[in-house]
Amino acid sequence: MRCPYCASEDTQVKDSRPAEDGTAIRRRRICPDCGGRFTTFERVQLRELMVLKKTGRKAPFDRDKLMKSFEIALRKRPVDRDRIERAVSGIVRRLESSGETEISSEQIGLQVLEALKALDDVAFVRYASVYRDFSHVDDFEKTLSEVAAKIARDPGDEG
Repeated sequence: MRCPYCASEDTQVKDSRPAEDGTAIRRRRICPDCGGRFTTFERVQLRELMVLKKTGRKAPFDRDKLMKSFEIALRKRPVDRDRIERAVSGIVRRLESSGETEISSEQIGLQVLEALKALDDVAFVRYASVYRDFSHVDDFEKTLSEVAAKIARDPGDEG
């Protein structure tokens, strides 16, 4: 593994442990040349996924981009980082095990919406406003009604 600080190719693993509910390995590394310390993650990749955009363009699936979407929707929300990691890992696992090599961005967006609905209602509404391209206050009201109906069904699970 190349050092991100000095580009030396001779880094050493100091500590390894399971991460993300056992779906990844977290490794602490040190560079003997510059002394830099950094963390890497090793994950199983079942197949190379391509995302089919609405425009018809294809792009390689990027787990980090998916994580960034969650982080933006959940900004300043009281949701534990481990729960976010589990949600992202679950989506990636479902996509990889679907048997498809091309996944539409719409399918991914729907899975993100579903995961956010379970994690945090405010984040769900934030993401939905962009994903569903809200253009009027009625769009927000409709989505908030969905959230209110969910809370009425599950009063102990307000997000």
